[in-house]
Amino acid sequence: MRLSLSCFALALTLCAVSARGQSASPAPAPLTVIRAGTLLDGVSEAPRKNQLIFVRGERIEKVADASTKVPDGAKVIDLSGATVLPGLIDSHTHIFLWGEDPAKGGYDVNILKAGIALRAARATYAARRALEQGFTTIRDVETEGAGYGDIEIKQAIEEGTIPGPRIFGATRAISTTGGYNLEGYAPELEVPKGAQLVDGPVEARKAARQQLEHGADWLKVYMTHRSWVDKEGKLISQPTLTVEELQAIVDEAHGWQKKVACHAYNGIGLQRALDGGCDSIEHGLEITDKQMAQMQRQGTWYCPTLSPYYDDWAPADTPAGKRDRARAAVHEITFKKALQAHLKIVFGTDMGGIPWTEPIAQEFKRMVGLGMAPVDAIQSATSRAAEMLDMKGEIGVLAPGAYAEVIAVSGDPLKSIEELEHVRFVMHNGAVFKNELAK
Repeated sequence: MRLSLSCFALALTLCAVSARGQSASPAPAPLTVIRAGTLLDGVSEAPRKNQLIFVRGERIEKVADASTKVPDGAKVIDLSGATVLPGLIDSHTHIFLWGEDPAKGGYDVNILKAGIALRAARATYAARRALEQGFTTIRDVETEGAGYGDIEIKQAIEEGTIPGPRIFGATRAISTTGGYNLEGYAPELEVPKGAQLVDGPVEARKAARQQLEHGADWLKVYMTHRSWVDKEGKLISQPTLTVEELQAIVDEAHGWQKKVACHAYNGIGLQRALDGGCDSIEHGLEITDKQMAQMQRQGTWYCPTLSPYYDDWAPADTPAGKRDRARAAVHEITFKKALQAHLKIVFGTDMGGIPWTEPIAQEFKRMVGLGMAPVDAIQSATSRAAEMLDMKGEIGVLAPGAYAEVIAVSGDPLKSIEELEHVRFVMHNGAVFKNELAK
């Protein structure tokens, strides 16, 4: 009898444990179904008509033809009159910069007079501004004197404190003595610098380790600094890090499974960037045929950022004006050659260098205007950028298993790329952030 009672008690205990385990299982996330009139999935060349996107939680469950039955109880978002695309990716931003706007102090005053709280507030605005324009992911390549603020803004977004896109942050960036602002002050003054300055491979590796320790997703390196036009009218750029210094940074980053973005205009600095093993060339105003061949061999990404080089030119008869015009002229040639060479091109704007009040998507019409097909321009800001960020299949695509990052525009961006300057619906990680198309 005593044994039977013991067995009975054990059975009750096991049932209670089982019940607790069952009750602890989370209920399935609610289902949302988006009706897409036209769907550009970020990978396919041709659009698809009348598609359904099934979203559960943060992820896309499936994409199916509109004839597929929608389960009872699912929330339906009707975008049947719109073109639906993956969330866009800007691969070159600066949320802590404000276009060097004199009204906000310009570059020097931005660093010397704006406190970190003010700069963080402005960065918060920039992050929201990106998301509301349909850019659900950004690679922010340097805080311009704001330390590790990009990683902290990223943390605030991830915890739901503020709205904003997914951020890949590069923190402080790295250059050399004489290789970055602030400059021009009395030599006896120690002024703050917009980047972390190093000299020699040991310091370079230490800086890389410090930035990675504090959460850098990428490392950003300045391989050129000032540029000017020589007596023959050629664009010249001052090189910064040596190949050995860059190799130390790249070696450390790759050991952490991270990548290195190199700001490089042209010439010696750009060649050192390639020889040192950089993962992406930023700006790349003038790239030779030989350097393009090296980029192809090495699989180097190209983030051209065309738009900043067309605004605010100095007067034509000044050294700065000649430099500004030379930059734009060689950049156009390089971009067209990069298309012909089939370099791996990603969309990037240098927002922050451009005021955040301007449309981020303006870069699309620059790219298309220089010969890039609209579908390729869109893929440069979706699936190709996702591949560079090691998130292929997870972002920049509308497909099963991807994050539910969905945008919509009223018109057809394949016919008028400017449509992407007017994003009217934004879903980020399965949550609707903006809907101006609700019926």
